[in-house]
Amino acid sequence: MATIRKRNNSYEIVVSCGYDINGKQIRRSMTYKPEKDMTAKQIEKEVQRQAVLFEEQCKSGQALNNNIKFADFAEIWFNDRKKDLRPKTYERYKSMLPRINAAIGHMKISKIQPPHLRAFYKNLSEGGLRLDTKYKCKINLDEYMQEHNITTAALVRLSEVPNTTIISIRKGNNVSLNNAEKICKALEQPLNEMFEAVDTSKPLSEETILHHHRLISSMLSTAVEWGILFANPCDRTKPPKVAHKEPKYLDEKQAAILLEVLEDEPMTYRTVVHLLLFTGMRRGELLGLKWSDVDFKNNILQVCRSLQYTKDRGVFEDDTKNRSSERVMKLSQTAVNYLSAYKIYQMEQQLRVGDRWKNSGYIFTNDLGEPINPNTISSWFSKFMNKHSDRLPYITLHSLRHTNATLQIACGVPITTVAKRLGHTNSTTTGKIYAHAIKSADEAAAQTLDNLLTPNKNKNVG
Repeated sequence: MATIRKRNNSYEIVVSCGYDINGKQIRRSMTYKPEKDMTAKQIEKEVQRQAVLFEEQCKSGQALNNNIKFADFAEIWFNDRKKDLRPKTYERYKSMLPRINAAIGHMKISKIQPPHLRAFYKNLSEGGLRLDTKYKCKINLDEYMQEHNITTAALVRLSEVPNTTIISIRKGNNVSLNNAEKICKALEQPLNEMFEAVDTSKPLSEETILHHHRLISSMLSTAVEWGILFANPCDRTKPPKVAHKEPKYLDEKQAAILLEVLEDEPMTYRTVVHLLLFTGMRRGELLGLKWSDVDFKNNILQVCRSLQYTKDRGVFEDDTKNRSSERVMKLSQTAVNYLSAYKIYQMEQQLRVGDRWKNSGYIFTNDLGEPINPNTISSWFSKFMNKHSDRLPYITLHSLRHTNATLQIACGVPITTVAKRLGHTNSTTTGKIYAHAIKSADEAAAQTLDNLLTPNKNKNVG
């Protein structure tokens, strides 16, 4: 909202454009001087109109100039884009901003040139400017809380740190400096007595550096659109090269072993892994499923939403990744059987907790019927794979999606069908990701045809 101040015969209109990296408010101002023959009522109406117009100009970048510092422009850009960006994307972009600002935030955007950007990328590749040092709790937090009669709920309330983060710290996991400081302040303890910094000086991956380049480029492209810059220096900067990495997956024998060792795990986790392996869905898509999405009579599943988590919002329901991700899938009878068994399990759990049950409608829930934090599933799966490292290679939860796709291609399923089941925009995307599997399937097809047409290989040709 614009602020209007009367100064003698003119009016000063001030608009806030967010805050800079030091927490100082970014303000833009203009002066409006009424014409001499205007009445008081006309002046009041026109001042309000000018204020609205100026505020819109500030939001669209029209009131900015090329002397603005990158950090200040970045804050304005984030405020402008917040409604357009997906929550997870917004959170990821925000996490990259401190590193970018440390390198070029102090510079006027008109002065940023390709050499500055190349130096920044080189610095990141050598481990500099990470600004994301994690902290590990030096003491046994469980014992400390018991000794001082502090419950987890009390610590959450006092520190304003999420419950999931408190639990993670108690398990020995690392935490951000911000959350470590909040906990120390709540417990009235010095930071250096409760936490120690964990070395995170290793270089960022090529892919992560490329994400930084793309974010800077997106911001400076907006500056061009708004008429602040004539050209985007990122267009003249060679982006970091990312080496192609083959997706990790399990072969058919390893997948069978996975299903075998899975039988000793809790029902919820067991069903989650089975469904991911049999359908190739993304983690968020699976956890976003509701019982109303399953047609048990026709073995059909509808994917129409995703469950996500961010620090600011917690667990929330979101749209699928793109329009093609909304799809209807045919389920195998085995997958339907697992879902049926899990439904019975959930109904029994509902009876056990009675009135405490939250009827959220989601298929996969915690013991009280509430939706599951997607990170909880990934964390469990990581420990599960480490526990069976003697029999299986380590893969992430997302690798089950790659396993599903690779096995489909190996079985001769058309690439267009694989793409549709995975929710890819087109089969070209699928072909690029799974080129290795397509090549292997092609070689197998050639050998099969050879065996069929030339059964007597010892027969002389000619």
